[in-house]
Amino acid sequence: MARSDPFKSILLGALVAALLVGGIVWLMSLERVSRQTQQDPTAPIAASLAPGPVIEAPDAAAPSSPAGIAIRVDQGWLTAVAQATGIPARALAAYAGAQLRLADEAPSCRIGWNTLAGIGRIESGHGSHGGASIDAEGVVAPPILGIQLDGSSSAVINDSDNGALDGDAEWDRAVGPMQFIPDTWSRWGADGNADGVTNPHQIDDAALAAARYLCASGDLSGAERWRAAIFSYNHSEQYVTDVADAANAYAGQVG
Repeated sequence: MARSDPFKSILLGALVAALLVGGIVWLMSLERVSRQTQQDPTAPIAASLAPGPVIEAPDAAAPSSPAGIAIRVDQGWLTAVAQATGIPARALAAYAGAQLRLADEAPSCRIGWNTLAGIGRIESGHGSHGGASIDAEGVVAPPILGIQLDGSSSAVINDSDNGALDGDAEWDRAVGPMQFIPDTWSRWGADGNADGVTNPHQIDDAALAAARYLCASGDLSGAERWRAAIFSYNHSEQYVTDVADAANAYAGQVG
């Protein structure tokens, strides 16, 4: 009979113990990941479409017309929905007008005014952040500027517009009621009020630009595509959920 080697026994015992510990750690990790990926059943997945805005007149301010997007929204609808939701009427007119414009430009997108309102609420309190307000012409004053994107609590984004939009020639800042980064605005800026200027501090321009940016993701009536579009606007899952929560709340208030 061969003699037992005590060193082999020790090594074998250590190997078995390591495998057991590794297996336990793996199972704990798997359980933790499983818990993290289980969605809270009460959390919103995406925004549903709210009842759509009523057009002031069927032929009023068609896309080929020089009139702005806000003028297309029926005043009776605007008054009733602003009262029900608490959204300032001037901001609501921009969100609803942007939906109407995109229904003509990109009907397969199916973006709702409540999605834009959800973004507007989270980004700037519908143009009220820091004591700002929207005047009758749709301009937000004083201008709403985000933090310097210098990497201290954000991504690093060096100045891209020589401070033209954000007043900062060193770092970019998000600007306006829908908080566009200057470089993004340079590609997506829109003239929603048809004054010949693309101004991120003007609510019609900002809402129309946001709608077109989101609609580049495709049909927003499905949860997966909707969430992807909102995530592209701000790379945070919590942000997506917050926008969905706000947008669904608005839809429920007028449904």
